[in-house]
Amino acid sequence: MQCSVGSRAITLEWGHVGRSGFRMQNADIPDAQLASAQPEAHELALPKLARQRLHDTVVDHLREFIVEGQLAPGVKLNERKLCEVLGISRTPLREALKVLAAEGLIEISPNRGATVAQLSEAEIRDMFELMSGLESFAGELACARISEGELAQIKALHAAMLVCRAQNDLSGYYARNHAIHDLINAAARNVALRQTYVTLNRRLQALRFRSNFQTAKWDSAIRDHEAMIAALEARNGAALSAILRSHLLAKRDAVLAEHTLSVAGMRAPR
Repeated sequence: MQCSVGSRAITLEWGHVGRSGFRMQNADIPDAQLASAQPEAHELALPKLARQRLHDTVVDHLREFIVEGQLAPGVKLNERKLCEVLGISRTPLREALKVLAAEGLIEISPNRGATVAQLSEAEIRDMFELMSGLESFAGELACARISEGELAQIKALHAAMLVCRAQNDLSGYYARNHAIHDLINAAARNVALRQTYVTLNRRLQALRFRSNFQTAKWDSAIRDHEAMIAALEARNGAALSAILRSHLLAKRDAVLAEHTLSVAGMRAPR
């Protein structure tokens, strides 16, 4: 499997991303907006990256690995292997792991080291319900406060997202999808809402990414995004609020269904 870090392709050989045949490649994003109980990690085959650049972005790289499933929930992180793969010493790696632990993406135990966090069914339900409320409110505010430039950026991202869909490029699709939601939230012009959204969304990104593995759900999400843009153009806050709430609750249902299947698979006799 490949993911994109900077301008270089990375092949990852651990974790499990899903049952689909999607190509996990991330094309360039418009400059205007982008940002078993304890399975062990298998061997990796990655090129080392420029040391200084990686020191500045190691948290982003590890977060991307978690979001896209190359570091799957429950995987125990091998510090030595990660240092070799990323071309860094243990000090910056451990600093990055502390950041990710504070975000709730990994769990650090004095005796067992670091593992990728696993959310329970109750946690998934609670977080998506909260996120549906946050995005719904952000949409209502954004319709009254968004600029023409921001709306143009969202339209450009949507067009690029459709190209990724046609190419079965799930990584590129998700990056643009995420950027669209992020722009709508930023357009709400509410600092407290923004801070809460960013904090919660970091814990949900991996689940939101995996909710598009099934083609029908992928296409349904695209239709939702088309309706979002229409509501923004009309400055119809009530409509966008309802669309975003329904959109996030559909994500919740897709993720919970996948979680149920995953738990059943782990409990099935070997």
